[in-house]
Amino acid sequence: MRPPDAGFADPRLAVLYDHFDDDRSDLDVYAAMFDELDVHKIVDVGCGTGCLAVLLAERGLEVTGVDPAVASLDVARGKPYADRVTWVKGDATALAGRVSDADLAVMTGNVAQVFVDDADWAATLGAIHEVLRDGGWLVFETRRPEMRAWETWTTPPTEVVLPDGRRGTDSMTVTEIQLPLVTFESTLELAGETLKSVSTLRFREYDEIVADLEQHGFEVAEVRDAPDRPGREWVFLARRR
Repeated sequence: MRPPDAGFADPRLAVLYDHFDDDRSDLDVYAAMFDELDVHKIVDVGCGTGCLAVLLAERGLEVTGVDPAVASLDVARGKPYADRVTWVKGDATALAGRVSDADLAVMTGNVAQVFVDDADWAATLGAIHEVLRDGGWLVFETRRPEMRAWETWTTPPTEVVLPDGRRGTDSMTVTEIQLPLVTFESTLELAGETLKSVSTLRFREYDEIVADLEQHGFEVAEVRDAPDRPGREWVFLARRR
């Protein structure tokens, strides 16, 4: 698997993730969806700093959060209700022997798109299939390629104030477009310090996703709009056959 981006793996950046991405109202929609599906044992794949995992744990659900970025897991473990979550370092394949008969696995944000290699995506779907019970759910979001979201990602340096009072500038630049892959670089400039994170996402077509899911033992039950990006993303609800 590709190592995690610096934005999640560098402790100096991981501790700022929630500060820069502070509107997580989309997670309430996911929590409501899980109530609708009547699930109780959940695996959060690519849990990052644990925003969704601790929200679900607060609601009394059994949650396992897995992520390869130690720095992000360290942030997650410091949050309220984190002691109710089982945290696992690694990608989805690290769940083998640790989780079984889960009701649902979820990938929010960019997680489903970070698997740029077919082999990594296949390994992830296979590993998730193994930890779900028969009829268990896989829920994930992914951007619709035809909406060309990357065209709005390049932003000039903007002044920011960090939680500790330091001031700096934050910017983002799309550096390469070789569809289905898009690469972009985030830069945080502080006094005497420059922190960079390079990310590549894969924009899969709808039919490609459906075929991949079917190949790995899933059946698409429904496709919804993403709660925070209506019309621009798909939310796949697939069931383990």
